[in-house]
Amino acid sequence: MPTAILALNAGSSSIKLGLFEDRDGRAARRAKAVLDLKEQPLALRLKAEGASGEAEIGVADAGDLRAVLGGCLRVLDARLGLADLAAAGHRVVHGGESFTGPVRVTQEIFGQLEALVPLAPLHQPPALRLIEAMGTLRPDVVQTASFDTAFHAGQADLVRRFALPRPMHDRGIKRFGFHGLSYRFIAGALRRDHPELAAGRVVVAHLGSGASLCALRDGVSVETTMGFSALDGVPMATRPGALDAGVLLHLLGPGGMRVEEVSDLLYRRSGLLGLSGISGDTRELLTSDDPRAREAIDIFAFRIAQAAAALAVTLGGLDAIVFTAGIGEHQPEIRARICRRLGPLGVRIAEGDGPGRIDAPGSAVAVLVIPTDEEQVVADEALRVLSTEG
Repeated sequence: MPTAILALNAGSSSIKLGLFEDRDGRAARRAKAVLDLKEQPLALRLKAEGASGEAEIGVADAGDLRAVLGGCLRVLDARLGLADLAAAGHRVVHGGESFTGPVRVTQEIFGQLEALVPLAPLHQPPALRLIEAMGTLRPDVVQTASFDTAFHAGQADLVRRFALPRPMHDRGIKRFGFHGLSYRFIAGALRRDHPELAAGRVVVAHLGSGASLCALRDGVSVETTMGFSALDGVPMATRPGALDAGVLLHLLGPGGMRVEEVSDLLYRRSGLLGLSGISGDTRELLTSDDPRAREAIDIFAFRIAQAAAALAVTLGGLDAIVFTAGIGEHQPEIRARICRRLGPLGVRIAEGDGPGRIDAPGSAVAVLVIPTDEEQVVADEALRVLSTEG
């Protein structure tokens, strides 16, 4: 019986799961599932051959992740069987300076990951809670961690260093970058399907509720828009992106706000939601007649195009742009707005939704839509850890 691997991708309001099996050293997908923690009743949306559909997990409290994960495992076991489950791989957003590749999670490693929570307060805790829950529910299963920051760890100090006193950089105050599992998948997809582009200068735009861009040269990360935290870079659903540090000094000083209030403002009340006063969801904003919604979308597209142009400077030119993640893959109107602003760089797109190439004849830059798959990377890396230990 092939070894089964469960990949878990914990978000602030959802959990994505992928079930894979070892086929000759490669993680091959058996099923994918999503649990929306905001919906009631909690139900797992499952896609698998002969087992697709929606199944309630029998848990009412979305905040009890141990019970939630237990319900998900029961559904997966009943529909697909988990007797052969050997490993659970987790997407962990922040690996700090210590983790530049996947690791088996031990008690010592878990403690080091907990220490990184202040650097990713919105994203790190759900992953750690799932690791704890899996350890309780299935102590026989090896657990591994794959890190979003790891893909960017080889970037030069030229792009990682802030203009702060040098000892601060040595203490870890530097640009880490995120969405690395997505960028790793896209780099692999380019090497497989578009090797001539993969060898060149590529900007990847991972656009979802969290958004960032990454410059790839020969498939390697050389710069990315997120920095020390997942607040940096372009505007997002509820996060502001790049922000003058003087604004924070003002809010914490004359503005009279407490640190906790500023944190809530930056992580949950800014970005597209703050700009529009309506929603952080681009789908809602695109259908709204409110001028604030249009302005929010315009700012979003403008800042993304601006960031892409800046990354082209780092690369010394631009051969291709790749759009991925929820907005990047499924919202052609936003892609079009971004690409129109990149016209001075020779970007031209044709009509079409993708996936695949969407650049128009005569475009100086290839434009592609490639669906990302972070769970595939997590499963591949979990299998690598298992094979190394074996």
